[in-house]
Amino acid sequence: MKIDVNNITMIYPSGKKALQDISVSAESPEFIGVLGPNGAGKTTLMKLLIAGLLPTKGEILLNDKPLLEQEKQLKAQLGYLPQSFGLYDELTVWEFLDYMAALKGLRGKNSKAAIEKVLECTNMAEQRKVRIRNLSGGQRQRVGIAQALLGEPKLIILDEPTVGLDPEERVKFRNIFSEMAQNKIVLLSTHIVEDVQAVCNRVFVIYNGQLLYDGSPSKLVAKTTGHVGVYLSKLGDDTPEGCQIVSKVNVSEGIQCRIVAESLPEFATAVAPTLEDAYLYCIHKEGRE
Repeated sequence: MKIDVNNITMIYPSGKKALQDISVSAESPEFIGVLGPNGAGKTTLMKLLIAGLLPTKGEILLNDKPLLEQEKQLKAQLGYLPQSFGLYDELTVWEFLDYMAALKGLRGKNSKAAIEKVLECTNMAEQRKVRIRNLSGGQRQRVGIAQALLGEPKLIILDEPTVGLDPEERVKFRNIFSEMAQNKIVLLSTHIVEDVQAVCNRVFVIYNGQLLYDGSPSKLVAKTTGHVGVYLSKLGDDTPEGCQIVSKVNVSEGIQCRIVAESLPEFATAVAPTLEDAYLYCIHKEGRE
């Protein structure tokens, strides 16, 4: 599968410009992490990729043909978990997944085998007969992930999939997503940079509707070398000019502040950057410019 996003601009009726002249391409197998603050345009991009929105300008191609001309083929190969999704509370977990399998064109033995597979991998097999209204928040999220993985889709789009999951569950699902990414295109939008660092081989950084970075996580980190530092603060409430605070940690000598900056202040000691540092520096630099 191949997807080409060519010069996409999205302006909502309210006048808000959600995306501005975005161009990217992806070809399986790829696992892409989409990073950006709230309102950056991540969800808009994903809705465009599933033909849930029409772009104001530009086009999206699926296997070199316009996406809108093959919407049926797209839906047959798509696994999608939106940021906010509704479930049918009166149905059991099995009934809901059986309904979703039918929508994806799965029938008979194929449907049952597909449902069993996603129940096992999302650790929901024991809840198959439980009505959705009686599930916890984390279990409802797992049902959402399960329906996205039904039928071995070739394109998987996950918008904040690990919201509501505890750290142990997040690690489990990172492994599941990584395994499911074989011969597929997977887009993972998340605020949890650790999830992207663990499983993605490519990163998009989106800010104010613009694509700031498209490349490997390691190259983004390398670009940030020399722009991350630490220093000790007595009060911990001062932010040096031109710097952004990444974290503050109480230590025996005071408060250790971690910062990103174009030029580190003299009193800061440069340290090796993480992907989170690199992401914040990318946005900080764009904001200053």
